[in-house]
Amino acid sequence: MEILVALHNIRSTYNVGAILRSCDGFGVSGAVLSGYTPRVHDDSLLPHLREKLDKQISKTALGAEDSVKIYSSDDIISFLKEKKNEGWTILGLENNITDKRFLPLKSAELRSALGTKVVLLLGEEVNGIDYSLYDIIDVFAEIEMKGKKESFNVSVAAGIALYELNR
Repeated sequence: MEILVALHNIRSTYNVGAILRSCDGFGVSGAVLSGYTPRVHDDSLLPHLREKLDKQISKTALGAEDSVKIYSSDDIISFLKEKKNEGWTILGLENNITDKRFLPLKSAELRSALGTKVVLLLGEEVNGIDYSLYDIIDVFAEIEMKGKKESFNVSVAAGIALYELNR
């Protein structure tokens, strides 16, 4: 399975770095940074701001910011529609929603719903995936929680999802 990871509106540079590190570890094809997700090696920033963001992302990425192909998208909706037209399945990692496209991450039903090319869409740390993207998503996956908390940190959830998709 070929996997792209889309990070939309992730606030924390440390989460971005940790997700990039997981992307490297699981051999994803690339990471797409969109919305207000902090960019690494962003030439549009003033040098001192770019240096600050690069340093923070690199703290958790540990070099993955240079080994993973990183793309930037100013229009995530167009990007996801383009990928769908190319035959990619858009998989939203979310929790606590009621939607007929919602399947447990470990389920056989999810496996059969995915094709050979998957865009794993991750949303903002607190509110999740922006509702404006729901119509583009083919299937939602949820990581089963057994404790009292309702969700994992987005970078931890990304690692769990990538592990499961690579099994």
